[in-house]
Amino acid sequence: MTRLTPEEQLKLGGDIQRRLGIKTSRDEPLERFSTMRVGGPADLFAEVRNLFELRGIVRFARQRDIPLFLIGRGSDLIISDAGIGGLVVLVRAAGLRIDGERIAAEAGVQMAKLATTGKQHGLSGLEFGLAIPGSVGGAVWANAGAHGSDVAGVLTSAIVVGADGEERELGPADMGMAYRETQLKHSAPGRPDVVLEATFALEPAEPDAIAERLGSIRRWRQEHQPIGQKSAGSVFRNPEGDSAGRIIDELGLKEQRIGGAQVSPRHANFIVNTGGATAADVRALGDLVRETVRRERGIELAYEVEFVGQWPAAEEGT
Repeated sequence: MTRLTPEEQLKLGGDIQRRLGIKTSRDEPLERFSTMRVGGPADLFAEVRNLFELRGIVRFARQRDIPLFLIGRGSDLIISDAGIGGLVVLVRAAGLRIDGERIAAEAGVQMAKLATTGKQHGLSGLEFGLAIPGSVGGAVWANAGAHGSDVAGVLTSAIVVGADGEERELGPADMGMAYRETQLKHSAPGRPDVVLEATFALEPAEPDAIAERLGSIRRWRQEHQPIGQKSAGSVFRNPEGDSAGRIIDELGLKEQRIGGAQVSPRHANFIVNTGGATAADVRALGDLVRETVRRERGIELAYEVEFVGQWPAAEEGT
């Protein structure tokens, strides 16, 4: 992604402040906005707290042809050590509306909050969101899922700003939702399709039954996943009919380490930052796991995490 010069950073930052009232920072370190806690700087960084600001800054970037990247909770994301060129926007728009059996949530709402909000209102269907460390925008963008459920199963529609700048209401079929996949993931670099908000159709249920389901998910995560450690969530998609974690574990790759990155001793489909890991460490370890599985089992594991930013040429597209 094209980098902004210091002069461009200064001018664009000033324009954003004057036109939108949004403060920006230059060369902002991004590791603290990533659950893996790795990543270099953003050329220009801004935080938006409502849909008005989000719409405005997306339009600004489109009009000026500035490369744009959005971050929510920063899970499922490995930011390169070189950082991200252009404008990086942290989305904190977190409005919620409940209309009967439907919940409409802005892009920055945490999926875990949706799960507990459903319980409070006796609405079931989003309990799996408790196991997703991301926010609504990213969850829709990736069709995130867990515990046998996914976003596509409960989503009725999403408001999306396309690469052409037009705002549309799209359903799951319009977005080509499949296992951990949507058409939104394949927009041109620097011109993403931006999810503004999404509406979910749920079913009435007793709050106690929902609470029991949430408790079961919470206990499972505590017993099987490296909760409290720095990770990006599941590294690989499960191959059809099998489990990536089971295959990796079977090949004796738990605790395999490169630099500060380690295959989790608790769950083999997680890579954790044990302290001081670089993005390059994480990617090298992931590639080592992929190559071992390919060589020993003839299975090509697909990454579920996204590698973003500027990477050495030899790693592009891998």
